[in-house]
Amino acid sequence: MVTMQDVAQAAGVSPMTVSNVVNARPHVKPETRERVLAAIQDLGYRVNAAGRNLRTGRTGTIGFAVPEIDNQYFAHLIARVVDEAAERGLRVAIEQTGATRETEIEVVSTSRNRLYDGLLLSTAGLTDADTDLLQVDYPIVLLGESLFDAPLDHIIMPNHEGAREATEHLIARGRRKIAYLKRPDTDMDPRRAGYLEAVTAAGLEPILIEIEALDIGSSARAVGAALAQGLEFDAIAAFTDNLAVGAIRGAADAGLRVPDDLLVTGFDNVPLAALTVPSLTTIAPDHAVTAHTALEFLLERMAGSTVPPRTFTIPHTLIERESSR
Repeated sequence: MVTMQDVAQAAGVSPMTVSNVVNARPHVKPETRERVLAAIQDLGYRVNAAGRNLRTGRTGTIGFAVPEIDNQYFAHLIARVVDEAAERGLRVAIEQTGATRETEIEVVSTSRNRLYDGLLLSTAGLTDADTDLLQVDYPIVLLGESLFDAPLDHIIMPNHEGAREATEHLIARGRRKIAYLKRPDTDMDPRRAGYLEAVTAAGLEPILIEIEALDIGSSARAVGAALAQGLEFDAIAAFTDNLAVGAIRGAADAGLRVPDDLLVTGFDNVPLAALTVPSLTTIAPDHAVTAHTALEFLLERMAGSTVPPRTFTIPHTLIERESSR
Protein backbone atom coordinates (compact mmCIF):
# COMPACT_ATOMS: atom_id res chain seq x y z
CA MET A 1 0.00 0.00 0.00
CA VAL A 2 1.31 3.44 -0.94
CA THR A 3 1.92 5.64 2.09
CA MET A 4 2.24 9.37 2.63
CA GLN A 5 5.98 8.83 3.17
CA ASP A 6 6.20 7.26 -0.30
CA VAL A 7 4.55 10.33 -1.83
CA ALA A 8 6.86 12.65 0.10
CA GLN A 9 9.95 10.79 -1.13
CA ALA A 10 8.72 10.84 -4.75
CA ALA A 11 7.92 14.55 -4.62
CA GLY A 12 11.08 15.48 -2.75
CA VAL A 13 9.21 17.07 0.15
CA SER A 14 8.44 16.26 3.78
CA PRO A 15 5.46 14.15 4.84
CA MET A 16 4.10 17.31 6.53
CA THR A 17 4.03 19.07 3.17
CA VAL A 18 2.13 16.15 1.66
CA SER A 19 -0.31 16.36 4.57
CA ASN A 20 -0.74 20.08 3.98
CA VAL A 21 -1.58 19.47 0.32
CA VAL A 22 -3.94 16.57 1.05
CA ASN A 23 -5.77 18.58 3.70
CA ALA A 24 -5.97 21.71 1.51
CA ARG A 25 -4.06 23.87 3.95
CA PRO A 26 -2.93 27.28 2.67
CA HIS A 27 0.60 28.62 2.25
CA VAL A 28 1.90 25.74 0.12
CA LYS A 29 3.74 27.05 -2.92
CA PRO A 30 1.80 26.32 -6.15
CA GLU A 31 4.75 24.52 -7.75
CA THR A 32 5.17 22.36 -4.62
CA ARG A 33 1.46 21.57 -4.56
CA GLU A 34 1.59 20.54 -8.23
CA ARG A 35 4.60 18.29 -7.59
CA VAL A 36 2.89 16.57 -4.67
CA LEU A 37 -0.37 16.12 -6.61
CA ALA A 38 1.59 14.64 -9.52
CA ALA A 39 3.29 12.17 -7.18
CA ILE A 40 -0.06 11.23 -5.66
CA GLN A 41 -1.44 10.49 -9.11
CA ASP A 42 1.62 8.61 -10.32
CA LEU A 43 1.77 6.40 -7.23
CA GLY A 44 -1.97 5.92 -6.93
CA TYR A 45 -2.01 7.17 -3.34
CA ARG A 46 -5.46 7.15 -1.76
CA VAL A 47 -6.36 9.17 1.30
CA ASN A 48 -8.21 7.35 4.06
CA ALA A 49 -11.06 9.86 4.08
CA ALA A 50 -12.86 8.40 7.09
CA GLY A 51 -9.73 8.42 9.19
CA ARG A 52 -8.75 11.89 8.06
CA ASN A 53 -12.22 13.23 8.86
CA LEU A 54 -12.05 11.78 12.34
CA ARG A 55 -8.62 13.31 12.93
CA THR A 56 -9.25 16.73 11.42
CA GLY A 57 -12.99 17.21 11.76
CA ARG A 58 -13.08 18.00 8.03
CA THR A 59 -14.82 16.42 5.06
CA GLY A 60 -12.91 18.09 2.23
CA THR A 61 -16.14 19.61 0.90
CA ILE A 62 -17.11 23.28 0.78
CA GLY A 63 -20.45 24.76 -0.20
CA PHE A 64 -20.99 27.42 -2.85
CA ALA A 65 -24.42 29.05 -2.79
CA VAL A 66 -25.46 31.19 -5.76
CA PRO A 67 -28.77 32.82 -6.75
CA GLU A 68 -29.11 30.99 -10.10
CA ILE A 69 -27.16 28.02 -11.38
CA ASP A 70 -28.29 28.49 -14.99
CA ASN A 71 -27.33 32.18 -15.05
CA GLN A 72 -24.32 32.48 -17.37
CA TYR A 73 -22.37 34.64 -14.95
CA PHE A 74 -22.79 32.24 -12.04
CA ALA A 75 -22.24 29.17 -14.22
CA HIS A 76 -18.92 30.64 -15.35
CA LEU A 77 -17.93 31.55 -11.78
CA ILE A 78 -18.92 28.10 -10.48
CA ALA A 79 -16.61 26.47 -13.04
CA ARG A 80 -13.73 28.69 -11.91
CA VAL A 81 -14.33 27.93 -8.22
CA VAL A 82 -14.61 24.18 -8.84
CA ASP A 83 -11.30 24.21 -10.72
CA GLU A 84 -9.57 26.26 -8.01
CA ALA A 85 -10.93 23.99 -5.30
CA ALA A 86 -9.86 20.82 -7.14
CA GLU A 87 -6.28 22.11 -7.25
CA ARG A 88 -6.45 22.23 -3.46
CA GLY A 89 -7.97 18.79 -3.11
CA LEU A 90 -11.44 20.11 -2.25
CA ARG A 91 -14.87 19.23 -3.58
CA VAL A 92 -17.59 21.84 -4.07
CA ALA A 93 -21.30 21.31 -3.38
CA ILE A 94 -23.45 23.82 -5.27
CA GLU A 95 -26.57 25.32 -3.70
CA GLN A 96 -29.17 27.47 -5.50
CA THR A 97 -30.90 30.17 -3.44
CA GLY A 98 -33.12 31.89 -5.99
CA ALA A 99 -31.82 35.19 -4.56
CA THR A 100 -34.34 34.92 -1.71
CA ARG A 101 -33.61 35.83 1.88
CA GLU A 102 -35.33 32.71 3.21
CA THR A 103 -33.27 30.30 1.14
CA GLU A 104 -30.01 32.10 1.90
CA ILE A 105 -30.77 31.84 5.61
CA GLU A 106 -31.58 28.14 5.19
CA VAL A 107 -28.27 27.50 3.42
CA VAL A 108 -26.35 29.22 6.22
CA SER A 109 -28.19 27.35 8.96
CA THR A 110 -27.89 23.88 7.36
CA SER A 111 -24.37 23.98 5.93
CA ARG A 112 -22.84 22.48 9.07
CA ASN A 113 -25.40 19.65 8.99
CA ARG A 114 -24.39 18.98 5.39
CA LEU A 115 -20.78 18.64 6.60
CA TYR A 116 -19.34 21.56 4.66
CA ASP A 117 -15.97 22.73 5.93
CA GLY A 118 -16.81 26.26 4.80
CA LEU A 119 -19.26 28.18 2.65
CA LEU A 120 -18.94 30.65 -0.21
CA LEU A 121 -22.19 32.62 -0.26
CA SER A 122 -23.22 34.90 -3.10
CA THR A 123 -25.92 36.79 -1.27
CA ALA A 124 -28.65 38.87 -2.85
CA GLY A 125 -31.46 38.72 -0.28
CA LEU A 126 -29.85 39.26 3.12
CA THR A 127 -29.81 42.70 4.75
CA ASP A 128 -28.23 44.43 7.75
CA ALA A 129 -30.96 42.94 9.94
CA ASP A 130 -29.66 39.44 9.17
CA THR A 131 -26.04 40.02 10.19
CA ASP A 132 -26.39 38.04 13.43
CA LEU A 133 -27.55 34.99 11.44
CA LEU A 134 -24.13 34.85 9.79
CA GLN A 135 -22.38 34.31 13.12
CA VAL A 136 -21.93 30.54 12.81
CA ASP A 137 -19.26 28.06 13.90
CA TYR A 138 -17.76 27.51 10.45
CA PRO A 139 -16.13 29.92 7.94
CA ILE A 140 -18.23 31.93 5.47
CA VAL A 141 -16.91 34.17 2.71
CA LEU A 142 -19.41 36.46 1.01
CA LEU A 143 -19.34 37.16 -2.71
CA GLY A 144 -21.18 39.60 -4.91
CA GLU A 145 -22.91 42.85 -4.20
CA SER A 146 -21.96 44.82 -1.12
CA LEU A 147 -25.48 45.64 0.04
CA PHE A 148 -24.85 45.36 3.77
CA ASP A 149 -22.01 45.18 6.25
CA ALA A 150 -21.18 41.90 7.93
CA PRO A 151 -18.14 40.89 10.02
CA LEU A 152 -17.01 38.45 7.34
CA ASP A 153 -14.56 38.40 4.46
CA HIS A 154 -16.29 39.81 1.39
CA ILE A 155 -15.37 39.58 -2.29
CA ILE A 156 -17.32 42.39 -3.92
CA MET A 157 -18.08 43.27 -7.51
CA PRO A 158 -16.89 46.60 -8.92
CA ASN A 159 -20.54 47.55 -9.31
CA HIS A 160 -20.45 51.31 -8.85
CA GLU A 161 -17.12 51.83 -10.60
CA GLY A 162 -17.91 49.50 -13.50
CA ALA A 163 -21.35 50.96 -14.23
CA ARG A 164 -19.95 54.47 -14.09
CA GLU A 165 -17.16 53.52 -16.50
CA ALA A 166 -19.60 51.89 -18.94
CA THR A 167 -21.82 54.99 -18.88
CA GLU A 168 -18.84 57.30 -19.34
CA HIS A 169 -17.85 55.17 -22.33
CA LEU A 170 -21.25 55.85 -23.92
CA ILE A 171 -20.97 59.56 -23.14
CA ALA A 172 -17.52 59.62 -24.75
CA ARG A 173 -19.18 58.16 -27.87
CA GLY A 174 -21.35 61.28 -28.05
CA ARG A 175 -24.52 59.81 -26.56
CA ARG A 176 -26.71 62.21 -24.59
CA LYS A 177 -29.88 60.19 -23.95
CA ILE A 178 -28.63 57.14 -22.11
CA ALA A 179 -31.19 54.78 -20.61
CA TYR A 180 -30.65 52.40 -17.71
CA LEU A 181 -32.64 49.22 -17.13
CA LYS A 182 -33.97 49.51 -13.58
CA ARG A 183 -34.06 46.27 -11.61
CA PRO A 184 -37.45 45.38 -10.10
CA ASP A 185 -36.42 43.72 -6.85
CA THR A 186 -34.64 46.49 -4.95
CA ASP A 187 -33.79 50.17 -4.94
CA MET A 188 -30.35 49.28 -3.50
CA ASP A 189 -28.56 49.05 -6.82
CA PRO A 190 -24.91 50.19 -6.78
CA ARG A 191 -24.72 49.82 -10.57
CA ARG A 192 -27.57 52.27 -10.99
CA ALA A 193 -25.75 54.60 -8.60
CA GLY A 194 -22.68 54.45 -10.85
CA TYR A 195 -24.82 55.19 -13.89
CA LEU A 196 -26.49 58.14 -12.16
CA GLU A 197 -23.14 59.55 -11.08
CA ALA A 198 -21.85 59.51 -14.65
CA VAL A 199 -24.91 61.10 -16.29
CA THR A 200 -25.20 63.73 -13.55
CA ALA A 201 -21.53 64.67 -13.92
CA ALA A 202 -22.10 65.11 -17.66
CA GLY A 203 -25.17 67.30 -17.10
CA LEU A 204 -27.53 64.70 -18.62
CA GLU A 205 -30.98 63.59 -17.53
CA PRO A 206 -31.27 59.99 -16.34
CA ILE A 207 -33.67 57.73 -18.23
CA LEU A 208 -34.86 54.68 -16.29
CA ILE A 209 -36.67 51.80 -17.98
CA GLU A 210 -38.47 49.44 -15.61
CA ILE A 211 -38.06 45.71 -16.21
CA GLU A 212 -40.26 43.02 -14.69
CA ALA A 213 -37.54 40.40 -14.13
CA LEU A 214 -33.82 39.85 -14.60
CA ASP A 215 -33.92 37.83 -17.82
CA ILE A 216 -33.39 38.38 -21.53
CA GLY A 217 -37.08 38.22 -22.44
CA SER A 218 -38.10 40.78 -19.82
CA SER A 219 -35.42 43.16 -21.06
CA ALA A 220 -36.51 42.78 -24.69
CA ARG A 221 -40.13 43.45 -23.78
CA ALA A 222 -39.29 46.47 -21.63
CA VAL A 223 -37.13 48.12 -24.30
CA GLY A 224 -39.71 47.37 -27.00
CA ALA A 225 -42.50 48.84 -24.86
CA ALA A 226 -40.46 51.96 -24.06
CA LEU A 227 -39.79 52.59 -27.77
CA ALA A 228 -43.45 51.95 -28.66
CA GLN A 229 -44.48 54.56 -26.08
CA GLY A 230 -42.23 57.14 -27.73
CA LEU A 231 -39.46 57.23 -25.13
CA GLU A 232 -36.33 58.60 -26.81
CA PHE A 233 -32.85 57.31 -26.01
CA ASP A 234 -29.69 56.76 -28.03
CA ALA A 235 -27.89 54.32 -25.73
CA ILE A 236 -28.61 51.74 -23.06
CA ALA A 237 -26.43 50.87 -20.08
CA ALA A 238 -27.63 47.43 -18.99
CA PHE A 239 -26.53 46.13 -15.60
CA THR A 240 -25.99 42.56 -16.85
CA ASP A 241 -24.98 41.06 -20.18
CA ASN A 242 -28.23 39.08 -20.33
CA LEU A 243 -30.23 42.29 -20.08
CA ALA A 244 -28.04 43.91 -22.72
CA VAL A 245 -28.74 41.00 -25.10
CA GLY A 246 -32.45 41.43 -24.42
CA ALA A 247 -32.18 45.17 -25.07
CA ILE A 248 -30.60 44.51 -28.46
CA ARG A 249 -33.44 42.12 -29.29
CA GLY A 250 -36.09 44.60 -28.20
CA ALA A 251 -34.49 47.38 -30.26
CA ALA A 252 -34.30 45.12 -33.33
CA ASP A 253 -37.99 44.23 -33.01
CA ALA A 254 -38.73 47.97 -33.00
CA GLY A 255 -36.66 48.51 -36.16
CA LEU A 256 -33.53 49.94 -34.54
CA ARG A 257 -30.06 48.64 -35.29
CA VAL A 258 -27.22 48.33 -32.79
CA PRO A 259 -24.82 50.12 -33.01
CA ASP A 260 -26.06 52.24 -35.96
CA ASP A 261 -29.10 53.65 -34.14
CA LEU A 262 -28.42 52.66 -30.56
CA LEU A 263 -25.34 51.84 -28.48
CA VAL A 264 -25.55 49.19 -25.76
CA THR A 265 -23.23 48.10 -22.95
CA GLY A 266 -23.50 45.17 -20.56
CA PHE A 267 -21.82 43.99 -17.38
CA ASP A 268 -20.19 40.65 -16.37
CA ASN A 269 -18.49 39.52 -19.62
CA VAL A 270 -20.23 36.15 -19.78
CA PRO A 271 -19.09 33.90 -22.65
CA LEU A 272 -22.16 34.84 -24.71
CA ALA A 273 -21.08 38.50 -24.80
CA ALA A 274 -18.34 37.84 -27.34
CA LEU A 275 -20.62 35.73 -29.57
CA THR A 276 -23.73 37.87 -30.00
CA VAL A 277 -24.36 39.83 -33.19
CA PRO A 278 -23.26 42.51 -32.61
CA SER A 279 -20.75 41.40 -29.99
CA LEU A 280 -21.28 43.11 -26.66
CA THR A 281 -19.26 45.85 -25.04
CA THR A 282 -19.17 44.98 -21.35
CA ILE A 283 -17.55 45.44 -17.98
CA ALA A 284 -15.38 42.37 -17.36
CA PRO A 285 -14.69 41.43 -13.73
CA ASP A 286 -11.67 39.15 -13.37
CA HIS A 287 -13.35 35.80 -12.72
CA ALA A 288 -10.07 33.97 -12.17
CA VAL A 289 -9.01 36.43 -9.46
CA THR A 290 -12.48 36.18 -7.91
CA ALA A 291 -12.31 32.40 -7.56
CA HIS A 292 -8.69 32.39 -6.40
CA THR A 293 -9.19 35.08 -3.73
CA ALA A 294 -12.43 33.56 -2.46
CA LEU A 295 -10.77 30.16 -1.99
CA GLU A 296 -7.69 31.70 -0.37
CA PHE A 297 -9.81 33.63 2.14
CA LEU A 298 -11.91 30.57 2.94
CA LEU A 299 -8.92 28.26 3.35
CA GLU A 300 -7.22 30.72 5.66
CA ARG A 301 -10.34 30.86 7.84
CA MET A 302 -10.60 27.06 7.77
CA ALA A 303 -7.00 26.96 9.00
CA GLY A 304 -7.94 29.17 11.96
CA SER A 305 -6.97 32.67 10.78
CA THR A 306 -8.30 35.40 13.09
CA VAL A 307 -7.26 38.46 11.06
CA PRO A 308 -9.96 41.17 10.87
CA PRO A 309 -12.58 40.71 8.13
CA ARG A 310 -11.28 41.70 4.70
CA THR A 311 -13.02 43.33 1.75
CA PHE A 312 -11.60 42.68 -1.69
CA THR A 313 -12.95 44.49 -4.76
CA ILE A 314 -12.61 42.43 -7.92
CA PRO A 315 -10.47 44.13 -10.59
CA HIS A 316 -12.25 44.88 -13.86
CA THR A 317 -11.75 46.15 -17.38
CA LEU A 318 -14.08 47.57 -20.00
CA ILE A 319 -14.01 45.42 -23.12
CA GLU A 320 -15.11 47.39 -26.16
CA ARG A 321 -16.87 45.38 -28.84
CA GLU A 322 -19.27 46.03 -31.71
CA SER A 323 -22.32 47.13 -29.71
CA SER A 324 -20.77 50.50 -28.87
CA ARG A 325 -18.57 51.16 -31.91
